[in-house]
Amino acid sequence: MTELEKRLGHVFHDRALLETALTHSSYANENRSQGTVCNERLEFLGDSVLGVTVADYLYRRYGTMPEGRMTRLRSELVCEQSLYQVARKLELGRFLRLGKGEEHNGGRERPSILSDAVEALIAAMYLDGGMAAASEFIHRCLLAELGSVEPECFTDYKTALQELVQRQSGQVLSYELIDEQGPDHAKVFTVRVLLNGETIGRGEGRTKKEAEQIAAHNALGELTQ
Repeated sequence: MTELEKRLGHVFHDRALLETALTHSSYANENRSQGTVCNERLEFLGDSVLGVTVADYLYRRYGTMPEGRMTRLRSELVCEQSLYQVARKLELGRFLRLGKGEEHNGGRERPSILSDAVEALIAAMYLDGGMAAASEFIHRCLLAELGSVEPECFTDYKTALQELVQRQSGQVLSYELIDEQGPDHAKVFTVRVLLNGETIGRGEGRTKKEAEQIAAHNALGELTQ
């Protein structure tokens, strides 16, 4: 537990909160006679703490971003895949308490279980150390990757490209990760964007989202020449 606390950047006053956050319902069901509680209630609370923290950040940082774009960006940041990436960086799967069946079926690597556990941990930190503790974790582990990227680089290019290709019916736009290099703290991702299966742009970035936006920007340049 001490190792995980170091990764989280928070030392719990109430260790029971941490244990509950790591307890999947499968483990709680197998140990019901001992009064074990699963992390589902914490997950519920953590979802709200995460949502308001991200919304506050976007509102304050992007003073001119329209509501619709903030909503889309918030959805990208709090989605299962985004939280799953946070869990992977924390190596959270190692610390989960799973039932035997879930353990056998690869639960420690399952995105839904890991992303739910991240939300539960956010709630546990909130209850143990207040909003400041939860917010610090969210900013460091989730929002820091926005770095110095401006809002246009996160929303406008992908949205503009989508709107452009939708002027004709039957168009299929997709993004594909084609390369990933470097250590965990300094990775470079390469993404290509495809229109009807044909590559129309490529981009590199410090995150997959950034690479996608750069790829979309490059694709727009090609399509509007």
